[in-house]
Amino acid sequence: MRIPPKYTQKGAIALLGGATLLTLAILIFIIVFILEKGLPVLSFNFLFKNPEDMGRAGGIFPTLIGTIILPLLAIIIATPLGIFTSVYLSEYTKETRATKIIRFGTDCLAGIPSIIFGLFGYIFFVITLEMGWSILSGGLTLAVMILPTIIRTSEEAIRAVPKSYREVSFSLGATGWQTVKKVILPNALPGIVTGIMLSIGRAIGETAAVIFTAGSSLRLPGSILDSTRTMAVHFYILAREGISAENAYGTAAALIIAVLFVNLSAYWLMHRFISKRS
Repeated sequence: MRIPPKYTQKGAIALLGGATLLTLAILIFIIVFILEKGLPVLSFNFLFKNPEDMGRAGGIFPTLIGTIILPLLAIIIATPLGIFTSVYLSEYTKETRATKIIRFGTDCLAGIPSIIFGLFGYIFFVITLEMGWSILSGGLTLAVMILPTIIRTSEEAIRAVPKSYREVSFSLGATGWQTVKKVILPNALPGIVTGIMLSIGRAIGETAAVIFTAGSSLRLPGSILDSTRTMAVHFYILAREGISAENAYGTAAALIIAVLFVNLSAYWLMHRFISKRS
């Protein structure tokens, strides 16, 4: 018996809508659960006071600084490399076997578990280059980890720019680089920013790669050659070692709020940029 198309259409809409609602429900449940247990712990002293007794008392200020510095250093290193690579692949090369191999390699790197990047960073940056457990080692490792995401998202954003934009630019006498700088990149910026923000979110919440390379010092870092601990690592250690469940939930709540703030700020800036150009 053949089902009429209008019923299959309604069934598909119901199935897709149910999957969306289930995903949102899981996300909301996780956020509400963490915030319900963590928000009562958050206070000025908790955020801006140094930890005491291995984190059982005091605050999380050094881990807050580490959470800001490490992803920032990684983004500063990975963003220009990723964007320049994506521009080269999409605008300055033809579709050859070499470019297919490069894209396949970046896709494979994007799927590698973070602990593998941590082991690589530990062997190469910490031991071979003798950087030690430091912010520099952690930042370089995170940059390598998020680089494939930035490359692929930036390339897709650049390829989404209509070909007619390029043709008009060339017809007006613009060079290839002028077209990239004045036409392609500004129009691809929302997609590029989205990829960068996804990378920041992954870097902020990273644990394994950071422990192996940046260490887990609770002291306030004085330079990029000092060890540091991020909020994700701090939460992991507090929860795993059973040091303080209360401070662990407080750290997790601060981390969730930070990630939400970064993502909402990015989307606000992106939509503001789009509205100005339209």
